[in-house]
Amino acid sequence: MDASHVRSARALLRWSQSDLAERSGVSVPTIKRLEAMEGELVGHATTINALASALSSAGVIFLGDGELIDGGPGVRLQKSS
Repeated sequence: MDASHVRSARALLRWSQSDLAERSGVSVPTIKRLEAMEGELVGHATTINALASALSSAGVIFLGDGELIDGGPGVRLQKSS
């Protein structure tokens, strides 16, 4: 997961950094720092896992290389049932 995944997922969910902090247990300053990175997130595994878990629980699906038309990684929301 990289910084653009987190920013894009929050945008899809219409979450602020505070919303993500509340749902993940990760502080807003840490989220700001991670989102400002270029490329893959670098931090404690528990922090990155908490972010991924909160976003996934809200319906975000993380796409790897080759799963999009342009071949790059991305995110999408699960289909509503």
